[in-house]
Amino acid sequence: MHLLLVILLFLESQFCVQSSDSNSPAGDNLATNGLPFPWSKVRLPNYIVPVHYHLLIHPNLTTLKFSGSVKIEIDVKNNTNWVVLHSKNLKIFTATVLDEHEAHLSDKVLSVLEYPAHEQIAIFSPKILTSGEKYFLYLEFGAPLSDGFYGFYKSTYKTKAGETRVLASTHFEPTSARMALPCFDEPIFKANYTVRIRRGPSHIALSNMPLEQTVKIGNGLFEDQFEVSVKMSSYLLAFIVCDFRSVSGMTATGINISIYAVPEKWHQTHYALEAALRLLEFYEQYFNILYPLPKMDLIAIPDFQSGAMENWGLTTYRETSLLYDPDISSASDKLWVTLVIGHELAHQWFGNLVTMEWWNDIWLNEGFARYMEFVSLEAVYPELKVEDHFLDTCFGAIGRDSLNSSRPISSLAENPTQIKEMFDTVSYDKGACILHMLRNFLTNEGFQSGIIRYLRRFRYSNARNEDLWDSLIKHQNKNSHSLFILSHIDLKKMMSTWTLQKGIPLVTVRRQGRRLYVGQERFLKIVLYLWHIPLTYKTSHSEHEVKHLLTTKSDVLTLDEEVDWVKLNTDMNGYYIVHYDEEGWNCLTELLRVNHTALSFKDRASLIHNAFQLVTISQLTGKTGNSILATLDLIGYLKSETHNVPLLQGLGYLQSFYKLIEKRHIADVTHNLKTYILQYFRDVIDKQTWSDDGTVSDRRLREEVLSLACDFNYPPCLEKAKQLFNSWVDSNGTVSLPTDVSETVYMVGAQDDSGWAYLLEKYGVSMCETEKSKFLSALASSKDSKKLSRLLQLGMGGTVIKTQNLPSLIYMVARNPVGHFLAWDFVKKHWNELVEKFPLGSFGIRSIIVGTVTQFSSTEELREVEVFFKSITEQVSQLRVIQVATENLEKNIMWLKRNLETMRTWLHSHSPTRRTN
Repeated sequence: MHLLLVILLFLESQFCVQSSDSNSPAGDNLATNGLPFPWSKVRLPNYIVPVHYHLLIHPNLTTLKFSGSVKIEIDVKNNTNWVVLHSKNLKIFTATVLDEHEAHLSDKVLSVLEYPAHEQIAIFSPKILTSGEKYFLYLEFGAPLSDGFYGFYKSTYKTKAGETRVLASTHFEPTSARMALPCFDEPIFKANYTVRIRRGPSHIALSNMPLEQTVKIGNGLFEDQFEVSVKMSSYLLAFIVCDFRSVSGMTATGINISIYAVPEKWHQTHYALEAALRLLEFYEQYFNILYPLPKMDLIAIPDFQSGAMENWGLTTYRETSLLYDPDISSASDKLWVTLVIGHELAHQWFGNLVTMEWWNDIWLNEGFARYMEFVSLEAVYPELKVEDHFLDTCFGAIGRDSLNSSRPISSLAENPTQIKEMFDTVSYDKGACILHMLRNFLTNEGFQSGIIRYLRRFRYSNARNEDLWDSLIKHQNKNSHSLFILSHIDLKKMMSTWTLQKGIPLVTVRRQGRRLYVGQERFLKIVLYLWHIPLTYKTSHSEHEVKHLLTTKSDVLTLDEEVDWVKLNTDMNGYYIVHYDEEGWNCLTELLRVNHTALSFKDRASLIHNAFQLVTISQLTGKTGNSILATLDLIGYLKSETHNVPLLQGLGYLQSFYKLIEKRHIADVTHNLKTYILQYFRDVIDKQTWSDDGTVSDRRLREEVLSLACDFNYPPCLEKAKQLFNSWVDSNGTVSLPTDVSETVYMVGAQDDSGWAYLLEKYGVSMCETEKSKFLSALASSKDSKKLSRLLQLGMGGTVIKTQNLPSLIYMVARNPVGHFLAWDFVKKHWNELVEKFPLGSFGIRSIIVGTVTQFSSTEELREVEVFFKSITEQVSQLRVIQVATENLEKNIMWLKRNLETMRTWLHSHSPTRRTN
């Protein structure tokens, strides 16, 4: 009590220098004990910097609690009596400040002030900590293992014999290291870590670095001591205690790679090892910087919210993102696993070696890692045809970015909720797409050399947006052989137009003789923006693309000769939508009809995508004079299309329209659209085999087309799927189904009571999460609302269906035409429980909101959604995802208002019955 009085008097009389730039007086922020908290900002002061953490951690997997101690070497920049750092849900037992000889500065127990609103604690030292001196902060702490997916949390799995086993794992990004130890939990505070973990004899411990030694300490416990880490941000620290098995291999440069999994899933780890070995070697060569750690562990955690996490030297994964069973996993599953591994290994350079200075630039981590997935797979696994998938990535980014509720790539984010929301389509996918555009603009060699310079310049440090552009500029100015000499181009200014303003450009084109009149505006026209756009185009008379940088609102380009057609944004290498005049669209529509292979498959897919995007703003016109009719005319060539990407692009839009109309119970249009799709694409459907033969592209097409055909109750599809399902059931699941069509087979089988019950039973005992995800998707396709309600309750229970799968389950039920109201009512009823399981801003809660709200398409539903979110305004006022979901709903309403009657008339005139009369 005496020390508390000293603290209070000190605060009142001579509030320390470190708070002089605080936003408000210290007295405005009261600690939990009622005393003024000495810091008012969400971000920590910068006058105390951590240098080295010495951490001891002991998770008790029986009591489900952990205890620990940390000794933090700190560098003091300004004289102060206070140390402010992060802590969340931890009980601090002891806090002491030591001098450089590790002697106590005070013989009294130091008080710890807690300020939960900012997840901070403050420790008062009666003796001033002097600038330039070396000190240690020593704390002892403890807490229950977290029930969620952040901090130091418990995970469980079941053995084949039905025994439940427990492990403890960490997930710290972005702001949850503070849930496992008191720390300076911001990316700028890089430090070294020495980790010791105590465990029982039946478990192993893993951390970022290799094991140095194991010491037996009594009471049946062992202490694993790990090598000192490289300098890194707190969110990259990781430690796990489990009983997993592993498979290992060595790269050409001597890096030991191990894949860890539940013992009975060990056989599913071998593909991940092969992929990790090959991809890590590729990155070392591409970045021309050796991976700096002696080992790289990849571990599949049974309970995991996101896809994976890039902890340096110990990457963690959801089981579906790492484990691959060739007897069960499809071609799409294999591509997904390879992409995720490529993403997390790319982070070892982008994110770990060089880290963004603050979360507003998280795209420097995630956009690069997402893009390097494609660069690496294209080089190492060309047979996976990752370029097909990359187009979908950019199409998805445009869909999000075309909304007014979008945001700039680099955006303000201060508190944990805002920071979590930064991990979105804009950071990942738009970030990747503008990097792809930049690479195409600079040339592959110029781009690669520039990012090598960036990585070398900022390794073991932090960087900002402009640091990347500076590195690229300096390299380009030294290389006169590059296609573009950047001495006359302000690259920083150019790229700022892509990272500091939201939205996507709409490039307009009008051809008159040899002149091209091009202009730019923002898609939706809500705000006037100006981009520096690297235009590319091809013509009927050019073999190679032509490049031009559009920096003004309009410009005139001169062609070498008169041409029959012009196609802008060659191979969709640029991040913009193109809108031709009526003649331009008519020429391209005719070209597709008579000779579609004159354009690359990427150009064909991007034409279809751009046309349908323009329908949403009613801009596209053609011979018909109507947006939707002009677009339907454009895709009329698809009967002749053989490439899966443009084919699935056109089919996907028609299917999404069908799903929208089906949920509104518009019987005639629903029936006629389904009939038209089945009739028009019948040849494509009928030539699909129920096998795993063919290229990855062939297999992806088969998976999508047969799923659609059976969903539309196409008799030959239903008959074959039922036959395969019955054979599988008769064999008690021992007959192997073709992996690419297994989910479709399960969905057909789930439509009767016995099939649904059998799938639920198999779901409970399967030892393959990939297989279980297919079972769950099939179970959620039932047209029995009671069965769907039961699934949702099982998901909320978290035993049969793990909590990690609840957001995707809610989405599966919501997209079911008999389940969208059911899912929405479930979300409203259980909102508070859902927020406890999935924190505001997290991927889980965002998925739940978007997955339910965007199924709606009426003004009545919009009002209901707005009323609900208004009732919880205090909780969700900061959530950008509410605006995103609501705007998508409004877009659905507008689409139906503009296009429903036109579609009705068009389908009537194109019905098979009508044509035969």
